[in-house]
Amino acid sequence: MTSRTCRVEGTMIVQRRAVSAVLAAATLLLTAGCSSDDGGSGSPDGEGTASSGRTGAESSSSGQAAEATPPAKGSVKVVRTVTEDLNTPWGLAPLPDGDLLVSSRDEATITRVDTETGKKTELGEVPGVSPAGEGGLMGLALSPDYASDHMVYAYFTSASDNRIVRMLYDAEKPSGEQLGAPDTIFRGIPKGFIHNGGRIAFGPDKMLYAGTGESGEKGLSQDKESLGGKILRLTPEGEPASGNPFPNSPVYSYGHRNVQGLAWDSKQRLFASEFGQDTWDELNAIKPGGNYGWPEVEGKSDDDAYQNPIAQWGTDDASPSGIAYAEGSIWMAGLKGQRLWRIPLNGTEASADPQAFLEGEYGRLRTVVSAGGDKLWLVTSETDGRGSLSSGDDRILEVQVD
Repeated sequence: MTSRTCRVEGTMIVQRRAVSAVLAAATLLLTAGCSSDDGGSGSPDGEGTASSGRTGAESSSSGQAAEATPPAKGSVKVVRTVTEDLNTPWGLAPLPDGDLLVSSRDEATITRVDTETGKKTELGEVPGVSPAGEGGLMGLALSPDYASDHMVYAYFTSASDNRIVRMLYDAEKPSGEQLGAPDTIFRGIPKGFIHNGGRIAFGPDKMLYAGTGESGEKGLSQDKESLGGKILRLTPEGEPASGNPFPNSPVYSYGHRNVQGLAWDSKQRLFASEFGQDTWDELNAIKPGGNYGWPEVEGKSDDDAYQNPIAQWGTDDASPSGIAYAEGSIWMAGLKGQRLWRIPLNGTEASADPQAFLEGEYGRLRTVVSAGGDKLWLVTSETDGRGSLSSGDDRILEVQVD
């Protein structure tokens, strides 16, 4: 199995905006509430258990009202297949009208999916993408001002680096010609055959967050001057965001191996998934300026210098990719694990043991995105070179959860 590692060139800071909340006058109950995609270079411990732990991450808001803790056990129902015959789908971005944009990692295209009929319309191919190994056209995100600017952001691997671009989307143009020329807003993220990161998302603060990998060079993760093995926080124009933990740096958190999922809960707290190497995959609550340990530690440790994951898994059981927040829980897609994990939350801790669903039913799972309320969009990843399919048979599912 390929070794799981990631790289960074920079330093980043994440602005935690306090969210004011009105406290009820009565008594409030405070709820207690990688190697490659397929594992590390050595054998995982194979215990097959998910372990909860504390993170030390702080809430992004102070003085908040009590939160309801979700039930210890939940459920998942696949409602329908939205569309199929996709090739290496990776990023997913819901449009305001309910349709979806999906990227193809290896074909470097972006396709619009009608969620009512499943019809696919190709917007166009993104120029400059150089697919290889785990690299290619990956994460997608819509501008926070999409209603007026119609900008689509993408994270991709070029011939020299990983970078973030934005493109004008004009649905009135013919199929295949609807993407404007990419405007590179951020470049220089280390690239490799493995551990290219790739997930991007705009946060509640309208800043752009990007998960990067250390590209197989472990030392980059602890180097705050490198962009590898980090979570970055940028303005929509690609500048270091105001309030980041390290002055004039895009680095929000560091010590990551290969960040693959980003999501915020209802209190605007950030969570991230990442590949471990041989022992533990992780779900972390992200603290601005926090050091998440790689390569010094993998999984939980007793060293206060590092933030502990809120949950961890043997690498055969997860190889985590995208995450989403819904119904009080983080939902995490597993690649090698071929299952959807539910991690119920009590603040920035897991309130119960993680629970697995859909094990082996749909193969490798790449991306999960909130569809509003108790619904998720779930993307399979069987055509990425590690699944059982060689072309065109990946799909998007609509899933109901609680």
